[in-house]
Amino acid sequence: QVQLVESGGGLVQAGGSLRLSCAASGSILTINDMGWYRQAPGKQRELVATITSGGTTNYADSVKGRFTISRDNAKNTVYLQMNSLKAEDTAVYYCNADVIRVLDGRNMGYWGKGTLVTVSS
Repeated sequence: QVQLVESGGGLVQAGGSLRLSCAASGSILTINDMGWYRQAPGKQRELVATITSGGTTNYADSVKGRFTISRDNAKNTVYLQMNSLKAEDTAVYYCNADVIRVLDGRNMGYWGKGTLVTVSS
């Protein structure tokens, strides 16, 4: 089994910052891409940012210049530094990881349960 656990969400005022973390654990041989997605009330889940094992990043246009994704491969952990937060960033943020499993060598995608970020205006 593989588990992803997010942390770092909370309530912040507009213009403030938060740092999210997501730690992967379990039967992991290696992790390819990791990423953050978010889902606001009444909306579909959308991509926020992704990062490859080599450190190549990709961002949604709405967060470019404000959010930074990074990872620590030794800790199987991905981070999302969120600055200049806006009310429209309010959402549940989910971590995703593309994992090669020790159990069978298969490539599987896993999701965390999410962490709520609320930005007050």
